[in-house]
Amino acid sequence: MSAQMKQQRLNGLSDGIFSIVMTLLAMEFKVPLFDGAVSDFVLWQSLEKLWPVFISFVLSFALLFTYWRAHHFLVSIYAKTITVGIANLNALFFFFITLIPFSAHLLGVYSSTRVAIVVYGLNVIMIGISLYWLRAHIEHTHEILTINISKHERVSGYVRILFPVFAATFAVFISFFSTDLSIIVFTGAILFNLLPSSMNPIYSGLNGVVEKISKD
Repeated sequence: MSAQMKQQRLNGLSDGIFSIVMTLLAMEFKVPLFDGAVSDFVLWQSLEKLWPVFISFVLSFALLFTYWRAHHFLVSIYAKTITVGIANLNALFFFFITLIPFSAHLLGVYSSTRVAIVVYGLNVIMIGISLYWLRAHIEHTHEILTINISKHERVSGYVRILFPVFAATFAVFISFFSTDLSIIVFTGAILFNLLPSSMNPIYSGLNGVVEKISKD
């Protein structure tokens, strides 16, 4: 019963953090203010300037949703017991999650700059690495009871965690040549984790690589 209570508290903390961070993303939208009357044309021009911020919001909201879904599976379904190690790794994971509103707003306002791409990319990389550590800790700690999952599900889980890490690394690299391509790479990585069937075309190619990483 005590393990179950701890798990419930961790789930509550997770849901609370994700809901707050997602709400903070939306707060970056500022309604344009003018002195006196304003025409539709001027207002529309002001709204058009918010387009990069909106794109950053959509990408980051989808990113947070995929990580919330992955984290929920790990601590609420996959792991049947909670240890101090899990709690500590969760703190590291949540730390990088709470940085998303800052890095997302930076990307939205300065999307054409390399610095914004690098900061956002590093944020995504650290989130993915911390989630990878959490999953590896759950799988390789004997004190933690887990449900039985198939080999395909296990490999698929690691691929979905690590793919955004590799994509963000690539996005940071190509930002030295084109920041627009970097945004496209970020978008592709997020869509990959959103689509249920996205694993099928690349499963065979990444199977051996991910298995080797998970055993290290």
